[in-house]
Amino acid sequence: MIKLAPSILSANFSNLSEEISKIEIGGADMVHLDIMDGHFVPNITFGMPVIKKLRKVTKLPFDVHLMIENPEKYIKDFAQAGADIITVHQESTVHLHRVIQQIKNFGIKAAVALNPSTPLTTIEYVLGDVDMVLIMTVNPGFGGQSLIRSMENKVRKLRKMIDEKGLDIDIQVDGGVKLDNLKEVVDWGANVIVAGSAVFGSDDVIEATKMFKKA
Repeated sequence: MIKLAPSILSANFSNLSEEISKIEIGGADMVHLDIMDGHFVPNITFGMPVIKKLRKVTKLPFDVHLMIENPEKYIKDFAQAGADIITVHQESTVHLHRVIQQIKNFGIKAAVALNPSTPLTTIEYVLGDVDMVLIMTVNPGFGGQSLIRSMENKVRKLRKMIDEKGLDIDIQVDGGVKLDNLKEVVDWGANVIVAGSAVFGSDDVIEATKMFKKA
């Protein structure tokens, strides 16, 4: 099953409740929440208080993507704020296995993300512990970037690794995915699609969500 996780990074922050309602009506499978600290990536977004408030307005699963340094310090707070999935970057912590177990101890799904230049070999020994791997197809920090074409080989290799090991792991792709390249990205092996500006930057968010799901 292909799942759609619209990123609210490109949403209207003056009315996030209504924006999330629109993607819910459109059939989105989850909400992608990009947390940035201004250190790990050159941008700052929002934190636990916003997630707590949004948790009250939707039943959609919260896919929380931590683009922050030392994520182990904040796993408990994000779990208690309402995260259903927490993704940490391989590059953001020395003890990746420990952080993954920390997430799972809260009874929620754990995922690991890789920046474009980070090889798959860095997560080979934690694949059996995660529920999802996020392949960044742009350099993280800002929405509206173009997809890095060379990531095709990385996604295909990851799909092969997962299938050869007989694992049940989602592959999420985040960055530059639009309606005109969606099928291609799915063909690479991704089954969870993050779309930000392509959904929230459209004139009709509900219709854009429906079009992604239909495609």
